[in-house]
Amino acid sequence: MKLPELAVRNHQFTWVVCSLLLMLGVVSFFTMPRSEDPQFDFSAAVIKVVNPGTTPLDMEKLVVDPLESAINELDDLREIKTEVEDGLAVIRVEFLYGTDPEDKYDDVVAAVTRVRDRLPDNIVTLDIDKISPADVSILQLALVSSARDYQELKKHAETLEQKLERVAGVKRVDIAALPTLEVQIQVDQRKVNGLGISLDEIYAAVRSAAENLPGGHANAGERRFTVRTSGDYESLDAVGATVVRAVDSRLIYLSDIARISLTESLPSYRAHLNGEKAVFLSVVQRKGSQIFRVREGIEQVLSDYRDARLPDDVQMQTVMDQSVSVERQIDGFFDNLNQGLVLVAVLSLVVLGFRPALVVVAAIPLSIFIAIGWLDMTGFGLQQMSIVGLVIALGLLVDNAIVVVENVARHLRDGDCPQQAAITGSSQVAWAVASGTITTVLSFLPMLLMQNGSGTFMRAMPVTVVLTLFASLLVALTLTPLLASKLGNSAKQTTRSQKKLEAIASGFYLDWLNKALNKPRRVLGISLTLLLASMMLFPVIGVSLFPKAEKPMLLVNVDMPEGTTFDKTNAMAARVEALVREEPLVIDIARNVGRGNPRIYYNIMPSRQTVNFAQLFVTLSASELDQVEPLVARLREHLAGFAGAQITVKEFMQGPPVEAPVEIRVIGEDLNDIQRVSRDVENIMAQVPGVVGVENPVGKYKVDLHVQINRDKAAMLGVPLTTIDRTIRTALVGLPMGVYRDNEGEEYDLVLRLSEYPRPELATFDDIQVMSAQGDLVPLLQLASVEMETSIARFQHFDTERMARITSDVLPGFTTEAVTNAVVEELQMYQWPDGVHFKVGGEQANRKKAFGGMAKALILAVFGIFAVLVLQFRSFIQPLIVFAAIPFALIGALLALFITGYTFSFTAFIGLTSLIGIVVNNSIILVDYANQMRREGMEQLQAIAAAAQTRFVPIVLTTLTTIGGLLPLTLSGSSMWSPMGWAIIGGLLVSTLLTLIVVPVLYRFLGRMPD
Repeated sequence: MKLPELAVRNHQFTWVVCSLLLMLGVVSFFTMPRSEDPQFDFSAAVIKVVNPGTTPLDMEKLVVDPLESAINELDDLREIKTEVEDGLAVIRVEFLYGTDPEDKYDDVVAAVTRVRDRLPDNIVTLDIDKISPADVSILQLALVSSARDYQELKKHAETLEQKLERVAGVKRVDIAALPTLEVQIQVDQRKVNGLGISLDEIYAAVRSAAENLPGGHANAGERRFTVRTSGDYESLDAVGATVVRAVDSRLIYLSDIARISLTESLPSYRAHLNGEKAVFLSVVQRKGSQIFRVREGIEQVLSDYRDARLPDDVQMQTVMDQSVSVERQIDGFFDNLNQGLVLVAVLSLVVLGFRPALVVVAAIPLSIFIAIGWLDMTGFGLQQMSIVGLVIALGLLVDNAIVVVENVARHLRDGDCPQQAAITGSSQVAWAVASGTITTVLSFLPMLLMQNGSGTFMRAMPVTVVLTLFASLLVALTLTPLLASKLGNSAKQTTRSQKKLEAIASGFYLDWLNKALNKPRRVLGISLTLLLASMMLFPVIGVSLFPKAEKPMLLVNVDMPEGTTFDKTNAMAARVEALVREEPLVIDIARNVGRGNPRIYYNIMPSRQTVNFAQLFVTLSASELDQVEPLVARLREHLAGFAGAQITVKEFMQGPPVEAPVEIRVIGEDLNDIQRVSRDVENIMAQVPGVVGVENPVGKYKVDLHVQINRDKAAMLGVPLTTIDRTIRTALVGLPMGVYRDNEGEEYDLVLRLSEYPRPELATFDDIQVMSAQGDLVPLLQLASVEMETSIARFQHFDTERMARITSDVLPGFTTEAVTNAVVEELQMYQWPDGVHFKVGGEQANRKKAFGGMAKALILAVFGIFAVLVLQFRSFIQPLIVFAAIPFALIGALLALFITGYTFSFTAFIGLTSLIGIVVNNSIILVDYANQMRREGMEQLQAIAAAAQTRFVPIVLTTLTTIGGLLPLTLSGSSMWSPMGWAIIGGLLVSTLLTLIVVPVLYRFLGRMPD
């Protein structure tokens, strides 16, 4: 390896290269994107179809089945999940990870377009949107006013929308909770009945007058003129001047028989902030932008608008500001990074002395900034995953520098000149350092290869670690030898700590090592017994996926019985809000009635859109679980007493999207069987200890009104069925007839309604009349009867099969894995009817995919590490010695998790896989140096004993610095990262102790030198 020699002899070139890389990293650090959570895309789309007044079964037959059939033909399909309810169908399509999001979105659009002509003509909305975790609001604002009407709030909201969307880094601004305004033509039923005018006649007159058909153009000589015809309505008075009928030279105008006004449509979504009427604006950040710069631009716009245009009785309040959380999170991680750096520096100083420690510590910021520059070039920004990657790498990157500096110092103590000591000492360990780095990189390979949600979510972390390790290798083989060559005579002196460690190595440790080498089978037997004993702890520790997010936010869902009116839902939500407000931790409550709160977290999509649903978005003054979890427990206890509503309290979770921690899918064909079984499953789940907040939307019934038309009588009177249907809709919710455009260019639907009933009422049917073929008005109830019937309220599809999804949360103190397994045991004893079965979803399904993908990639990584070791040692046997350290890392990892009370989560699994590369490094250094001494003529047992004694100090020091770098993050108490830290620390401690004994013992059996 000539790189260290080149770096030392061409020191000017080395300084220039390192300086340029450092400058690149510093510039990237200040300019690269910052966000709270990973900003990534995956191939997914959501299709939303709104067709008011259509039953769930009709939505399935007319809309869902044709769409699912077309989508199911697409390539690389992962799953299709569909929600079907009254007048609404939402289809979520996910493709295999690694496919191009843009291409797959285009495929979905093309599939929907192919079947669009087979769908009902009266569909109100058919939207196709891409699902992106990065497409999350970074800021939710509220315009609050009790004095101003919605029309005034709308003007301010739309003006702010235009101004905010011009801010650099803002992708879009969404306005929510703004009622739809429409021009209502409220017909006086008695007047039209007296005049013999049918609703169909009014509908035809207004629709004809509202149609804007361009007249074309006309030529006059050499000139050409555009011809304008009747055009749009110019005012509400013009709407009223529409002629409905001419009777005996007398015109009957629309204003004679109807009241015309611009007003709100029937309420479907309203919002309040802290009890006051509100309109929400959600700002979505453009991917790759810097959140703090975006926030500065937004604040300038808001400040200017607040001072110049906002009335005193309209307040602009912040509901959620992600930049505050990002700043707190990034500051916290960098505090951990800085604390770890100080610990590493102190340890290096105590053991190596001032000037050698200075060389080691200099490698830390240089390697980190070089890695940040490379990270910026790969397109990743600074967020929790990449910063944790830096924290993990902190303890690893000094290993290379310590090994090089310690070996150079040893050559200086042996009498070499500084330059020669630097060249010889660094070259001697260069291959071991390089192969150790490569094996560590390969241990992080599983996370890079995972093609699933968990892998995509975590990807920035292993990328950061890998880039930092390569940067540290570059520094260790170039700048570290160069700086080491300047150590001078100070490196010949050993510190008190180093002398103490060397004394332990040559005394206590060497005695125990010789005893172990004399009784190798006993040592191996004890080691294997410890390994088996630690494995028995695994069921006690438990398994989980991702923990709670520790956010100062909660969601409270209020589900009212099917058929509940909007006003009653709003009243119940207000009662729940009043109770929640009594909690001292609560700061603000945003009440959403008719729909979920705008999207403010990367793995939560907006909830249901129906009048019997409300959601409270609660912001808190604390995020620590020891304060939030008792609050959640109290709320669940108090809210359980609310009769007439199902109220659930939701905490935010880390990781890829999941419906709920526990999810059981009841799958079948017959909806009656599915509904009956789902109710039984709901009851079974509710009895399992640890289960809380069981939800089963399919288990609910709804009562519909069925207008049973006497077709024979309608035919005899010459009343078309379409006329009856249209008249009923007009009387109840209104019938759109065209569009009205005001002077400011705003468009509003022209809606025909009956004036007697501002809200749809059952009594309306008594007054509805339809026109017969003879021109007579016939009461509707002479042609039809109104009957009540019970039907299913909503159901789901999973991969085109009918399904009921029953979900629940898990109480603190219980693991999701244990609770899910208990539920499954109960369900296996249930008598399932023919054609109905269940599947487990939720966290368990995600965990199996995540851990399964990790295990496959881990096997590949192990083979890669083995190949590197074969190349280095030129032997197939000696790599087995190095691999012996890996199982012993599991002992310490499981023991540490057991003592600290953490479960074996996905991040703990990451810690365990990281250990593979870390512990292998120590074994490589040991075996490589023993081989060098044997090539110089030393006998096998003497060589391994001498190598273990010589490498005792750097192995212990690299272990301590790795632990020191991780200690602040581990002690932070983070439910996400502490398990990973404890797994690495525990595994390192135990594996280092066993490596220093077991590896020499195995070397005695398997240390045959290659030919």
